[in-house]
Amino acid sequence: MVLLVADIFLVPIAMYFAHVLRYGTAFPMEWISADWPIWLIALAVSPFVVVFCRLPWIKLSTLDFRGALRIAAAAGILAIVASLASYALSIGSPRSIPGIFAVSFFALSFFGRVIATLCLQRIAGTRRGTPVAIFGAGAAGIQLSSALRQSPEVEPVCFVDDDPSYRGLNIAGLRVHSRDQLKRMVENGQVSRVLIAIPSMDQSGISRIVEDLGELGVEIQVLPSFVDLISGRSKELKLVAPEALLGREKVNLDLPVVAKSYAGRSVMVTGAGGSIGSELCKQLLECNPERIVLFEQSEFALYEIEAAMRAGAASKNIEVVARLGSVCDRNRVDEVLQAQEVEIILHAAAYKHVPLIEENEVEGARNNILGTRTLALAARAAGIERFILVSTDKAVRPTNIMGATKRLAELVLQDLASRSDKTRFSMVRFGNVLGSSGSVLPLFQKQIRHGGPVTVTHPDVTRFFMTIPEASRLVLLAGAYSKGGDVFVLDMGKPMRIIDIARRMIELSGSTVKSPSNPGGIDVVVTGLRPGEKLYEELLIDDSLLTETPHEMILRAEQEKLSEIMTKRMLKGFEAAVAAADAEEIRKLVMEYASGYHIPDHEAPASVS
Repeated sequence: MVLLVADIFLVPIAMYFAHVLRYGTAFPMEWISADWPIWLIALAVSPFVVVFCRLPWIKLSTLDFRGALRIAAAAGILAIVASLASYALSIGSPRSIPGIFAVSFFALSFFGRVIATLCLQRIAGTRRGTPVAIFGAGAAGIQLSSALRQSPEVEPVCFVDDDPSYRGLNIAGLRVHSRDQLKRMVENGQVSRVLIAIPSMDQSGISRIVEDLGELGVEIQVLPSFVDLISGRSKELKLVAPEALLGREKVNLDLPVVAKSYAGRSVMVTGAGGSIGSELCKQLLECNPERIVLFEQSEFALYEIEAAMRAGAASKNIEVVARLGSVCDRNRVDEVLQAQEVEIILHAAAYKHVPLIEENEVEGARNNILGTRTLALAARAAGIERFILVSTDKAVRPTNIMGATKRLAELVLQDLASRSDKTRFSMVRFGNVLGSSGSVLPLFQKQIRHGGPVTVTHPDVTRFFMTIPEASRLVLLAGAYSKGGDVFVLDMGKPMRIIDIARRMIELSGSTVKSPSNPGGIDVVVTGLRPGEKLYEELLIDDSLLTETPHEMILRAEQEKLSEIMTKRMLKGFEAAVAAADAEEIRKLVMEYASGYHIPDHEAPASVS
């Protein structure tokens, strides 16, 4: 009602300004007295015109281009009414008066709303929210800036974009800066959070941006597209800044030796569609190999990684070859190695989910042990230059079948390394990879998105953590430093408690942890350790066996090995057990050959006969 009355009241004021501007005097009373019928008619129809154009329903704080068009429409209709009245009554008023009246009414109504909004905000004492920078000055970024302006909690202060054509422009009222300018703004306290709004970019590109921005020491969040929000595919802002959860500095693994080791080579990645495998493939693009062979058992995973690789590979003139197959199939492996003239193999194909492999011992042994042996023998026969196995810290004093099978796969390679003249076999061990499939990050994100509870198996469980790019780069570096039979480990700092990561993620998502004083928060529930799960993990049994490499954060370990006779006996036993699908026999063999294997104290011993 206030806005309706105000717009009606502006009609005679706008008409007065029209006469002042037309006749060039501040008091055009003579001409006003001659035109008073036009004034009365315009004032009489103004309530209907204002309501018809729905001017009172334009919210002050969301006045935009569409609102301005509605005000302009009302001004135009009133001007037409004034012109028709002058003509019908033969008043003889100058024809410019209605036009000047329309412009005056529009200016008074539009800018009056702007000034009213500013005054109300000043009276209300609106506090400045958290200053945020929006990474991405495209459509999603513009939509986001418009939405954030309505929130008192945050205040968009600028755009950041890598496109040089945007640099220095003002888009949606915000200036576009470079990454260097963003760094200075963070250092000066002008930006406290960065929101990444590039929904068209793939996860690899987003991860690289997050990794680069992680050095700034501000909170980083990635937004889904508005289409995803509307369709229900995404419920909230997704926190994807693993660096904020690591509890240590990011490891710099960008060394020239990496690119040099793979440039111009034909490299095959097994398990190419997995979390580590797909990142390996994308990082290999930066090394300019001649060919990247994607070897994957899952058709859908192979389709996805091939599609993600095509554009980048084409721009660098790198051949990408997608091949379906299992590492357990010797004929298929031989065919691919020969046809694609493979020189380097990065072996990331493995079953890695601890509870699942604990209940599927036969398939775990078939893929992780016998599959590795099959691939390694094929590599040696084909004269492959380097073979790098992606292993895990769960292979050290394993308490589960998954970890034990990975340790036994290491033993297979160590045995072959001692009898291989050309192929250099190496292994890379690292801890949990944040953001990979089956890791705590996507699980906790999903639980937080649904309002909890967030489940933790034990309050004292600790793990070593690293990011997907760190893990993948370590594998590539291992290939560069390989001498044969090496076990490489990364200095990942101190292990972190899973429950601390859960609480940290809840807080970074904008929520709070449930407590007696905060019953509305997200609850953290302890569910109990799962079969085969340790309270803590280790990278080595004996740290004294470590030696240095050219990179200070990467260490080479000397590990105990089985003799050739013992290795053959072990493999023969697993072949028979897998062929007979004998899970009990596989557990016996694991107990016999996996050094340090034991059933954790929190479990009831499995019956072994």
